[in-house]
Amino acid sequence: MKRFMTAAVAALAFAAPAFAADPVEGTWQTQVDDGHYAYIAIKPCGAQICGTIAKAFDANGPIKSENIGKPIVWDMAPQGGGAYKDGKIWQPSTGKVYNSKMTLSGNTLTVKGCVGPICKGQTWTRVQ
Repeated sequence: MKRFMTAAVAALAFAAPAFAADPVEGTWQTQVDDGHYAYIAIKPCGAQICGTIAKAFDANGPIKSENIGKPIVWDMAPQGGGAYKDGKIWQPSTGKVYNSKMTLSGNTLTVKGCVGPICKGQTWTRVQ
């Protein structure tokens, strides 16, 4: 039994990195776009990272929005060192989907998206 417990503890120790959360996981506040901003819940979706609109706000506070629950970021591939690429991002105010990449630095997430030569970006702040 002791040998089994030692093997089980060793297996968990080696498996721990596989269970570790990606540092970008959490809730992020977008910048204001067209008078609104949102909280984005970012979590794994398979081997990639995805984000869903969790809450929406205007200058007066929380609002009901048909966009709550919709994906806004998907297929972001972690590259290590806080870099993510090969994803897509949806801009609710225009309805456009952009090829996207993200860079994490502490509690700041820089999100960029491009359609052809036209690129846009925002800096999101960690809420939790």
